[in-house]
Amino acid sequence: MPFTLPELPYGQGALGQFMSAETLSFHHGKHHKAYVDKTNALAGEKGLAGASLVEVIRAARERGDQPLFNNSAQHWNHSFYWQCLAPPEAQRPTGKLARMINEAFGSTEQLLAKLKEEAVGHFSNGWAWLVLDRDALRITSLHDADTPVAHEDMRPLLTLDVWEHAYYIDYRNARPDFAEKVLGNIVNWEFVAENLDGRGEERANQPG
Repeated sequence: MPFTLPELPYGQGALGQFMSAETLSFHHGKHHKAYVDKTNALAGEKGLAGASLVEVIRAARERGDQPLFNNSAQHWNHSFYWQCLAPPEAQRPTGKLARMINEAFGSTEQLLAKLKEEAVGHFSNGWAWLVLDRDALRITSLHDADTPVAHEDMRPLLTLDVWEHAYYIDYRNARPDFAEKVLGNIVNWEFVAENLDGRGEERANQPG
């Protein structure tokens, strides 16, 4: 079965002023869909038609197949990213996640400030990440299509897309405004907390 473009877990207008329906239409419906289509074409050509998305990503990395890696990893990254967002309903970290954030960063506000700093300071295209490294929270960023799926010490919790197509419609080229508004208002903290079980990569995986 070919990989598919996942449905957004909310309506295109649900993220309000922080991410417009127009942005979601282009970003999800065009950019993400293109990665899905190219992954299906390339995986079929390379004898990986029955592999899961995570298996395709890892096989492409091992083979040094950059076109297949780029498209399959971007499919996974985006599938994870959409789940990291939620309508602006004043969500806050609670329970175990809140305790871990306070221990590692001092407060949620300080975590968000450091994640914003990582996103804004990341050169060119890529992704800013909050990951679980062993039992500790860590902020990092990865270039272009690179993904935690390809790194043994990164279990994904939360990501922010810092490719220009993520924010050029709503924020033009103002990445700092984009990072501040998205991280401060539409993070799906319930999803982030769920990923503390170390199974985040499976939540954006798809069967072959």
